Amino acid sequence: MKYGLLKYDENKRFFNVGDNIQSLAAKQFLPQTDVLLNREKLAEYKGEKTKLIMNGWFTHNIHNWVPSDAIDPLFVSFHMNNTAAPFMLSEKGIAYLKKHAPIGCRDKFTADTLNAKGIDAYFTGCLTLTLDSYKVEDTERGDDIYIVDPLYSYPRPEKIFYNTKATVRNLLNGTAFQLSKKKNHLEKFISKDLLSSAEFINQEPPSNTYSHEEKFEMAETLLKKYARARLVITSRIHCALPCLAMGTPVIFVNGFDSFVDSCRFDGILELFNRIDVNSKTGDFSANFDLKGKIDSNTVVKNLERHHEMANALKETCEKFIVNV
Repeated sequence: MKYGLLKYDENKRFFNVGDNIQSLAAKQFLPQTDVLLNREKLAEYKGEKTKLIMNGWFTHNIHNWVPSDAIDPLFVSFHMNNTAAPFMLSEKGIAYLKKHAPIGCRDKFTADTLNAKGIDAYFTGCLTLTLDSYKVEDTERGDDIYIVDPLYSYPRPEKIFYNTKATVRNLLNGTAFQLSKKKNHLEKFISKDLLSSAEFINQEPPSNTYSHEEKFEMAETLLKKYARARLVITSRIHCALPCLAMGTPVIFVNGFDSFVDSCRFDGILELFNRIDVNSKTGDFSANFDLKGKIDSNTVVKNLERHHEMANALKETCEKFIVNV
């Protein structure tokens, strides 16, 4: 029996380090990694029988679903994107998921969608909640505060001015004139001093620049930084969820207004100290005791609601690996 790990296609512009963080969460349960399997090309695999933890976001390539019979899958922390669901839940797709049920789902939206099709599915939360293996003693925690891709769904230069075609389109539709929106909204709940002194981190670097090995190293490096942070402020669930696992104080900034985004969070948002932002006005509310704005003296304590999910995920993955 071989053991596989998901790798990822890149789009033309950027790749998401959060995908590699999800794979690192799966990797910790494997005795070894024999093969990296492309998430978007699982139907093409023709190698030896391979166990694969199928966690994460599916899928860009609706024409390459379902996975090969040479893959022995564990569906856990599985998210079916709402735009892909109509294609993935064909007669063939439903039969495949029923064969490998029960399907552990990262969010309640996916579980409800599958259950509606008669597929045995349940909510697990995200496998990155098991990344406590990166946790350090509090004595190793520094004074660093990281702000990781806050309000990343807002207009930003690297996406608006990616090429001439994108620039013209975003000028014509007015998006290019909204570049100050993120700064204005962040300043409503984060002090200017902290915005200037914190380290900003981008989890969506340029594509076609790094090897798969370098992308996994990048993910490892970020996890080790987050593990030693005093505070992390982020709109990335694959920054915020690992922070919960590692005991790093984290505030999740929720400024998403599209269903494609919000459906991913169904059942997950309740785990965080959270700032909810109205993406049109910048008005916000906090579900924790925030006096004034977040600054370098802000102290938050994580809600610690994730432990039962994390323990159940560990047990499921460990059983899957030993059951050859």
